Amino acid sequence: MKLVFAVLTACLITTMARAEIGVISPPEAKQLIESSEPGKEPVVLDTRGGYKDYFRGHIPTAHHINFDTLRGTDHGVPVQYLPDDLTKALLVRAGVDRNRPHLIYATGAALPNDEILSASMVAYVLEKFGVQDIRIVDGGLPGWKKSGFPVTQEYFGNPTGQLPEQGNANIALGIDELLARKDKPGVILVDARPRNEYLGDDDIWLRKGHIPGAVSFHWARLMEKENTHQFQPLAETKAELASAGLTPDKEILVYCGTSREGSLLRFYLKHVAKYPNVRLYEGSWKEYVSLKQHPVETKENKGS
Repeated sequence: MKLVFAVLTACLITTMARAEIGVISPPEAKQLIESSEPGKEPVVLDTRGGYKDYFRGHIPTAHHINFDTLRGTDHGVPVQYLPDDLTKALLVRAGVDRNRPHLIYATGAALPNDEILSASMVAYVLEKFGVQDIRIVDGGLPGWKKSGFPVTQEYFGNPTGQLPEQGNANIALGIDELLARKDKPGVILVDARPRNEYLGDDDIWLRKGHIPGAVSFHWARLMEKENTHQFQPLAETKAELASAGLTPDKEILVYCGTSREGSLLRFYLKHVAKYPNVRLYEGSWKEYVSLKQHPVETKENKGS
């Protein structure tokens, strides 16, 4: 029996150690943290914006990286991604490493707390800079605690990391490419914000509505109602995605308000649903509305 258990454990660790981008359950994450060989332990990243939340308790070995340190105002537009050299320095300082797996999580299980978007945004940035082994902890810190696993207040720093030599910049697109591609056959543009913002019923944005031609699909429709850090399985979302025109045969261009919501929708389509061609407009609505030469609309578009 001990031999069988050892073999099963070894198989589980081998499966989890395979480089991939996707989700990982809290028990699998705990097993990976505790069973990895020295020097190959996962880089655990707590991405919450509130540093006091990290101080109150976090997953053992977690290093805190505030997601918003990766963005800043550029040419007057707030929360734009930082230049590559600054981003690389922050990731290396956080221990991001091409030879290690990365476990990413946040907390805040109920809307309107949307810290899961912090996790998906950091996952997006790591993928863009070439990291190929990234798992979001499914259920986040609430799921970890629900599994009966301990949290700690001890600090954990990572040794300086080393990024891959080759990045993956083509998962992003800028405004010019977005405008050039969005109306082509087989291409669908999707707005991941809440529907009221898509329709222009908000007090947030400089201009109201959405990019012409975009369909609406709020990111929260992909998450479990009782824990918005836990992804619904594809079997439960496939029909909803298809009804919005989000099918794997399309080239899908995603945007939102500041790119966090879009990063989650892109993560789900690309790494849970395994759609082959999904990209994120990083500037998103915050940038688009500042470019007043480009029109907006408030009518609802239907996917096909």
